Amino acid sequence: MVAATAKILIIEDDCYISKMYQLKLSLDGFDVQVADNGRIGVDKVHEFMPNIILTDILMPEMDGFEVIKMVKGEPETKDIPILIMSNLGQEDHIKKGLELGALGYIVKSQYTPSKVVEKIKEILAGKFVQE
Repeated sequence: MVAATAKILIIEDDCYISKMYQLKLSLDGFDVQVADNGRIGVDKVHEFMPNIILTDILMPEMDGFEVIKMVKGEPETKDIPILIMSNLGQEDHIKKGLELGALGYIVKSQYTPSKVVEKIKEILAGKFVQE
C-alpha cells in the first residue's frame, strides 16, 4: 500500500494536462505540486523533495531531458524516481530518457489518467516494470 502522503511533482507546460493530473492524484490522496517548465521544476524538486517526478519532454526554458540530467546529477535528488510522460513516442526519445535515468516512459496518448495513477502507485511500491 502506498502512503497517502506520498509527494508528486508534475513538470508539464500544458496547463490542462497538469491540472487534470493534479486533481486526479490529489483525489487519490497524494500531495501534488506542479511546475510549468523545467527550470521551475528543478527548483521545486529541491523545495518539495517529491517521492516521484512526472516530467514532459518538450517544455520552455529547460526540456525534460535536461531536468533528468540535473536531478540525477545531484546527490540529494539522484534517487528520486522519474517517470516521463510525453507525446513523443519515438524509440530514440524513449531510449534517451531511460539512459539518462528515468524509471519509465509513458506516451500520453496511450494511457488514461487512471492508468498513469496505477503506474505511479507501482513505482512507489517498488513494483514498476517498464513495458
